[in-house]
Amino acid sequence: MKRILWLTAAFILVLAKSSFAQVVQNKAYDMMLSSLLDHSVEEVSVHEVNGSSGDVIFLDAREKNEFDVSHIQNAQWVGYDDFNPKRVENLDTNQKIIVYCSVGYRSEKVTEKLRAAGYNNVSNLYGGIFEWVNQGKEVVNEGDSTTQKVHAYDHLWGIWLKNGEKVYK
Repeated sequence: MKRILWLTAAFILVLAKSSFAQVVQNKAYDMMLSSLLDHSVEEVSVHEVNGSSGDVIFLDAREKNEFDVSHIQNAQWVGYDDFNPKRVENLDTNQKIIVYCSVGYRSEKVTEKLRAAGYNNVSNLYGGIFEWVNQGKEVVNEGDSTTQKVHAYDHLWGIWLKNGEKVYK
């Protein structure tokens, strides 16, 4: 009887954990993200973003040199290490905002800070710019020209970037 209860509890825990997960194309990447992220904020998949209207504001929570290599078109750089909500004080607190970074960890933390600052319609891009590019979505460089280059953070994290040209600088 105890074994059945234990197995039932384990099954419920797995179901609860999987309900937080958004699907990315690579199952191993999805598993890594599921354990890396706290899932403390609303998450949105690349597929869901693709279906949303053009009134979304993208905020890039990577370092400036990463943003300069490439970013989602019209994204606003806000950073991570020195993030300050004053960088977005021009945005309406009800505006649809999607925060992203390389994989979603830094953007999750920035999203938490934005929520605490009163932004009501903000979510984290699950899988980050890596998944954006992995799914064939376009990125632009600092001159707003389409590019294949993506800052891959470092060689350890770069394994999750399957498409595009990896840059490490």
